[in-house]
Amino acid sequence: MTDSTPTAAPDEVVTQALVRLVDLPDGAGRAALVTLDNGHDHTKPNTFGLAGLRSLSDALDRVEAAAAAGEIVAVAVTGKPFVFAVGADLTGVARITSQDQARTVSALGHRVLRRFGELTIPSFAFVNGAAMGGGLEVALHCTYRTVSTGAGLLGLPEVGLGLIPGWGGAYLLPRLVGPATAVKVIVENPLNQNRMLKPAEALGLGVFDVAFEPADFLVQSLRWAASVLSGGTVVARAGLASEDAWDAAVAEGRAFVDAKLHGAAPAPSRALDLIAAARTATRDEGFAAEDDAIAELTMSDELRAGLYSFDLVQRRAKRPVGVPDRSLARPVTKVGVVGAGLMAGQLALLFVQRLEVPVVLTDLDQARVDKGVGYVHAEIDKLQAKGRLSGDRANRLRALVSGSITKDAFADADVVIEAVFEDLKVKQQVFAEVEAVVSDTCVLLTNTSSLSVSAMAENLRHPERVVGFHFFNPVALMPLLEIARAERTDDASLATAFALGKALKKSCVLVQDAPGFVVNRLLTRFLGEVMAAFDEGTPFEVVNTALDPMGLPMSPYVLLQLVGPAVAFHTAETLHQAFPDRFAVSDNQRRMVEAGRTTMLAWDGATPRLADDVAELFEVGDSPSSAEQVRRRALDALAQEARIMLDEGVVAAPQDLDLCMLLGAGWPGHLGGITPYLDRTGTSERVTGGRFLPPGVASVG
Repeated sequence: MTDSTPTAAPDEVVTQALVRLVDLPDGAGRAALVTLDNGHDHTKPNTFGLAGLRSLSDALDRVEAAAAAGEIVAVAVTGKPFVFAVGADLTGVARITSQDQARTVSALGHRVLRRFGELTIPSFAFVNGAAMGGGLEVALHCTYRTVSTGAGLLGLPEVGLGLIPGWGGAYLLPRLVGPATAVKVIVENPLNQNRMLKPAEALGLGVFDVAFEPADFLVQSLRWAASVLSGGTVVARAGLASEDAWDAAVAEGRAFVDAKLHGAAPAPSRALDLIAAARTATRDEGFAAEDDAIAELTMSDELRAGLYSFDLVQRRAKRPVGVPDRSLARPVTKVGVVGAGLMAGQLALLFVQRLEVPVVLTDLDQARVDKGVGYVHAEIDKLQAKGRLSGDRANRLRALVSGSITKDAFADADVVIEAVFEDLKVKQQVFAEVEAVVSDTCVLLTNTSSLSVSAMAENLRHPERVVGFHFFNPVALMPLLEIARAERTDDASLATAFALGKALKKSCVLVQDAPGFVVNRLLTRFLGEVMAAFDEGTPFEVVNTALDPMGLPMSPYVLLQLVGPAVAFHTAETLHQAFPDRFAVSDNQRRMVEAGRTTMLAWDGATPRLADDVAELFEVGDSPSSAEQVRRRALDALAQEARIMLDEGVVAAPQDLDLCMLLGAGWPGHLGGITPYLDRTGTSERVTGGRFLPPGVASVG
């Protein structure tokens, strides 16, 4: 250790490396078995802080001594039950204040982990559970690797946080499985919503040599290791890919990153540089290059924002602020869904899958009801065909879903959610009809995206039971659930809504009943400024690429197409009625919707343009803006709206705005949601007179 190395955190949860000698089967000799264990159950996975790395280094000292004495013929490393290791302890990043410190920590990890691959005896990784980041890199340093079929999450997610696999992964993985697979695992998967590998996929890609069932995983792994050592099992390794194949894989990776981020975050490009160099670099050169990349990236705002995003998703989302005592929540044994259209069907499918309670849909006539129930049953059939549901469970779920043309079917429901047309009078009528048949304690939920929940409840006998319960489309995939407290919502109804959201495995954020809640309000204000710039005469190709430097998941007009022109227009109208001075309604958007156009884009290869039949409807001015002006205008509007929402108490803190944008709008982690980006670009202070977050939160300083 050097003076530039940060000291171990006093509160570090230390992963100990525990060594014991075991006899291998069939007389193959003795092996040292290193077990990684931080002393907690699977809910607190093994990680490596400075003290943990020291423990692993001490364990390898013992292994080397035993090997030198002829006491062992191999070493194996495994994890505590259900967890191998999930990488470096990133909570210590905030204590790193210079590139030299970051480089020293990275080099320490390399020095310890590489010992597995440089011993005088073979090394085996028995990956019995989740292995991510530095945990998977431990396995990559070993000579051989087994994996449990129940291992769970496997991958190298660092690029999604703003880092690179910094303990050997960027060098070792492409040399093991080839550059194309390495680009997929190291770069593409993290940028595609942090996609992880399943054990069977990782085995097929060549990351592991063999897989065993969880029940006797360690026994089978030891038996396999003995067979390898005795020569009974031979593990073949492919040679390095050709220079042309290597260059092609990296080039495809660069094209993917450019299309995805437009240069907005440095980590993916640095990872590709390392993969490109791995073919000809020595191990020392490859690891040194990783150290340099870690040093630079650790002191970047993008990493600090990425870690802030990670913390929001992993911690704040699981402990939402302002929620009433969970003991107030009522049990949910039956769910009613008003409506049988596509959204209602998605909701019914989610409820029956997660809760396994009766779910009944209603609509105006039997044909619509049958179509809605049929949709749910068909989706269950698809899940069964893909092997994601057993036959017995699929039959049980189908039997729990039914339909009715009368709301009397809701009489014994504990929760009823409406998913009907976005019209206040229609929703008020629906709730009045539901209230007439349900019990006094039945909670009424609305999936509205922009209408007033308080107004929906105002004419009911029990307005205190009504809660906003806003899902995002597609319901099964989008993790955010905005739970809106109306003016008269009581604690028991709100607690029930949050308990239900948790049971549905959604990340819930408490919002006050305000037009558009969080995501739709911010996006509508943001996109409204972009559309206004187009209407004023800015060319389409300028406005649609003006936000590229932010690295958003899609351009403005592609997002509008995804949402749907009519839905976006309705939301804009609702917010214009509430805040006419800040939310405009585009006349061009109005013309398109009134003309019945549902598709606004055509494509020239991967480049979008306005469809001809839409472009001919539009009228534009003669005051064009530059891309920079459009971007500044949109960001200024976001900063102003975010400050107003916080002042109004729509959410408790800027962190909730950021969490909503991360999980509901899919904004990338390197932005930190939105407020860190507004802070670091100076937009917050210019527009509102101050930062949203203190210096050092989601930034270097």
